[in-house]
Amino acid sequence: MFALLAAGLTYGAIQITGLGEPVEPSGTPSVAPTQTVTLPPLPTETTVPTATLEPPTQYRVVAGDQCLGLAVFFGVSVQSIVELNQLPATCPLSIGQTILIPRPTPTALPPPTETLSPAEQTDVACDKITYTVAENDSLSAIAENYNVSMQGIMDYNGMSSQTVFVGQVLIVPLCERLPTPGPSPTPTSPPPYPAPNLLLPRDGAAFTLADDSVTLQWAAVAALLEGEAYQVVVEDLTEGSGTVRLVAQVTDTKFIVPASFRPGDVLPHILRWQVEPVRRAGSAPDGTTRWVSAGAPSPYRHFTWSGNPVATTPTP
Repeated sequence: MFALLAAGLTYGAIQITGLGEPVEPSGTPSVAPTQTVTLPPLPTETTVPTATLEPPTQYRVVAGDQCLGLAVFFGVSVQSIVELNQLPATCPLSIGQTILIPRPTPTALPPPTETLSPAEQTDVACDKITYTVAENDSLSAIAENYNVSMQGIMDYNGMSSQTVFVGQVLIVPLCERLPTPGPSPTPTSPPPYPAPNLLLPRDGAAFTLADDSVTLQWAAVAALLEGEAYQVVVEDLTEGSGTVRLVAQVTDTKFIVPASFRPGDVLPHILRWQVEPVRRAGSAPDGTTRWVSAGAPSPYRHFTWSGNPVATTPTP
């Protein structure tokens, strides 16, 4: 009886607790759902702040007001006044009327730009190279190789002496290259001048005892340079008068034949004259100025000049 009672109690405990029953496998294991987190997109553009427009200004119309004048005074357009006040296109105004004047649209200032000082601008504009000092190099040899002064290299590198060492890196300012000596310019002589054009007196003109002097005139060939002149030659061709010749250098375009050159007899003498550009070429052995031709001589012209009457001795 005690055995039957123990077996009954054991069976009842198993039924109540469910111990010893097999667990049936479920077909598919359940998986907890995965939560997806969405991040906000990164900004791709820089937000440009916009200017906050100020409220319009109230204005009471007085006598003589017009929309154009108000627009100019407040720095706005007539169209903005018309649209803000819902006025006709002609923008009529009446005395005592209150209208709204829009504020001018602010103009964005340009971004500030970096301005270099004059010294920095000069340094940036200078063409430079770097040079590494090698064995047996000297500052004078480096400067001579690049045709730059030693002082220029020292200034650019903050050097207080001309001593350099192997491996030292130097800045060579190529913008401070010394001028290359060239051949001495050869002075160019001015081109030869053309023959002067003789003007007066006309060829064959006659002068009498009433003419104390004769004026010769010609046209200028060009603006004469320093040391240049016109050489005038006047010769007496009358037979038996001997060799009578007058030579003078003048810078003007006229020459007055002096009265002392007039013939001393009563016969008319035939004289000829010409003009030639000349240039000073030092001094002659006698100390006078030596002149050489600087152009073509003019053709000869002739004129006659009557001589002085023979002076008579008064009878006592």
